[in-house]
Amino acid sequence: MKILITGTTGYIARRLALQLLKDKHELICCVRDLNRIPDEIEDNPLCTFIKVDFLKPEDAEIPDDIDAAYYLIHSMSTSSDDFVDLELQCAENFKKLVEPTHCKQVIYLSGIVNDESLSKHLKSRLQVENTLKSDSYALTTFRAGIIVGSGSASFEIIRDIVEKLPFMITPKWLNTKTQPLAIRDVLNFLAGGLGKEELYNKAYDIFGPEVLTYKEMLLQFAEVRGLKRYIVTLPVLTPKLSSYWLYFVTSTSFQLAAALVDSMTVEVIGKPSNINEIIDIEPMDYKTAVDLAFQRIEQNAVISSWKDAVSSGRFKDQLSKHIEIPQFGCFKDERQKTVTDEAYTLDRIWGIGGRNGWYSFNGLWKVRGYMDKLFGGVGLRRGRTSDTYLEAGDALDFWRVLYASKEEKRLLLFAEMRLPGEAWLEFKIVKGQLHQRAVFRPKGIWGRLYWYAVLPFHALVFNGMINSLVHKN
Repeated sequence: MKILITGTTGYIARRLALQLLKDKHELICCVRDLNRIPDEIEDNPLCTFIKVDFLKPEDAEIPDDIDAAYYLIHSMSTSSDDFVDLELQCAENFKKLVEPTHCKQVIYLSGIVNDESLSKHLKSRLQVENTLKSDSYALTTFRAGIIVGSGSASFEIIRDIVEKLPFMITPKWLNTKTQPLAIRDVLNFLAGGLGKEELYNKAYDIFGPEVLTYKEMLLQFAEVRGLKRYIVTLPVLTPKLSSYWLYFVTSTSFQLAAALVDSMTVEVIGKPSNINEIIDIEPMDYKTAVDLAFQRIEQNAVISSWKDAVSSGRFKDQLSKHIEIPQFGCFKDERQKTVTDEAYTLDRIWGIGGRNGWYSFNGLWKVRGYMDKLFGGVGLRRGRTSDTYLEAGDALDFWRVLYASKEEKRLLLFAEMRLPGEAWLEFKIVKGQLHQRAVFRPKGIWGRLYWYAVLPFHALVFNGMINSLVHKN
């Protein structure tokens, strides 16, 4: 089948694309930025990539001969306060583009919406579902609750909490019930529903075999990890205080923390149906899902992460708009060193940040990360998805990867920390010389004052960093 897939660089779609390719489907992959095509599918002959921004679809051209489409656009972690309007706008534009084609089925991944008092996020999911309904194609909706898998927002947040806090004083919403579902089962539902006419114009709740509270999920997660954890829940933490608690304890953004807290106050219990028999799936239990997720992590084989979504940080534009570093009106710290072992230096560059640290004065980097968190930034806790691999669009602590090419020996990062201006950090090897360049374009007087305030630390941090990139310990 010829399938249109949206959200190609997102957590779900990126994994689903690989599963559909195994089944020999032809994919038309929608991306907002052609510089962010996932490496694992970029050269696949069954994939075609088209540039589509569903908020600005004027120039979009969807092929007429598609058989089906997946709508996997999600704005939960966006920094925008009007994400409900944005989600509806995307859905309406998608519908207008797909209706004139030969598409027979649209498959949409939504959230379980059975509680009487839905969160803002879940209300938006339901509104999108209603918007996508059409007389031109059949809509199949799968409604999932908490998704458990390496790189998923819920998994990484629970991981942060469990591994950092032996004793937890937590909000009362930890007693809310839910039915977690493994990412592998989500993908099997999405792929298995393709082309099944008995699923046309129907919606199904998909969920795991257990009903658990968030507290039980934390404790079972700890059991899988071999950790002893103690949890006390308090009824006094307001949603706003709970959001701040989640924000400072975990690697999530405040916007996502607020959205999650809003959703976690609502019970997410699915309605039974025969969908498991139709698609022939027996969803795995929560502990098995956690264990499998850690197998992927230990193999350094995490395909996608919520942190790599552009909306997880402060980046708003397409990556290509920032690849050219400005030359004028900027402050610069430029250093270069002779490279004695090019392979070693490239591996060090590609391993920078995350658990590996920044190779020099890591304490100062951590302080800068804490300061960023205090002022509402992303901080250092996002880390990186892979310890050894980088591609355009990846999150890297409080940076975003703009360009990464080992063949060209160049890595370019853009700062997503809270700054009175814009900052770039570039590494490239030219004729046996490593060029390390930090560029800051200030905004107003505060930007200039900021640069001079941190200037004394540059000699320590940037000089130590470039030395560690070329000299073996």
